[in-house]
Amino acid sequence: MLASLQSIDSLVVRCPNWVGDIVMATPVYECLRQNFTQATITACVRPYARGILEDSPWFDHIVDCQDKNLSGMRNIRAELKPLKPQVGLLLTNTTHSFITFKIAGVPQIYGYRRNLRKHFLTGGPEPRIENKRYKPIPMQDYYLELCKHLELDLPNSPRVTLYISRELADKGNDLLQRYGIQPKDRVIGINPGASFGSSKCWPTEYFARLAEMLQSQYGCKLLLLAGPGEEEIAANIVTNSHADIINTADDQVDLAMLKPLVKRCQLLITNDTGPRHYAVAFDVPNIVLMGPTNPLYTATNLQHTTVLQRDLPCVPCHKKTCPLGHHACMREITPEMVLDQASTVLTGAKH
Repeated sequence: MLASLQSIDSLVVRCPNWVGDIVMATPVYECLRQNFTQATITACVRPYARGILEDSPWFDHIVDCQDKNLSGMRNIRAELKPLKPQVGLLLTNTTHSFITFKIAGVPQIYGYRRNLRKHFLTGGPEPRIENKRYKPIPMQDYYLELCKHLELDLPNSPRVTLYISRELADKGNDLLQRYGIQPKDRVIGINPGASFGSSKCWPTEYFARLAEMLQSQYGCKLLLLAGPGEEEIAANIVTNSHADIINTADDQVDLAMLKPLVKRCQLLITNDTGPRHYAVAFDVPNIVLMGPTNPLYTATNLQHTTVLQRDLPCVPCHKKTCPLGHHACMREITPEMVLDQASTVLTGAKH
């Protein structure tokens, strides 16, 4: 598809917007670096998410993608202009992201042929259709299909990967020590938030009860991971639990610092949200409490993942808030069910 890999010396990738999708796209970044070893590769990513990628070997530059208005698009154009990217790869599906690259002067733009942009892209695959709807496939495979369409050599065993610099690791260790976590301690991470919407959130009272049971049974340190905007969720869990919980909310842990914190855990118990993919990248066993979403979208690299999801007529609905008002898909996953799975992981027992 691309006439000559050797002729491309600069390209730009529009990264996905959601944290989990950015992580699931990491095999694409690896693929690009392997195929364009001498090229300048630039990531265009939302500012809040750049910490996910900053320590990686894939990118020479990271450009903040603030393109919600014309002024922001012009800023991206100014940053990309000296880099002169010949090719742009869209890992987003919107026509808006195509327009951003067009305004930035990127001459060749590739991506899935979706929406209005399908008439204007330089090239790209058609999305798979099943029963007149987009067919659910693992997002990692979905992104790699773009590389396959461009006839690039794919990684032999694609898997999500994240990197931690020495400086970030030291900062993470300092924070963990301040929390009183010692090298010998068993640490279980609890991730109760979900920026997608309340429909993905397991009840805070369930997290509070589970924390008590975990600490009673395993004498573990409980690391409550709470990002900006999740302070109230974290406070409710701490207030309603008799467990001794380390609440990270006051430290405003960003997506970079989250990496060493997740890596330190022996187990992560999480809603279906970004940090679950951090756990996958670091081979941390994780239990995912899944409600309204289709597990097919994340059905790769599951060697250390246990997905708990109830088989209900309304699942999956992909609604940000429960249209029925009772969140049955999450409430029917009980703390006892999660404790049972945690025990299996922590003791190394087999089903």
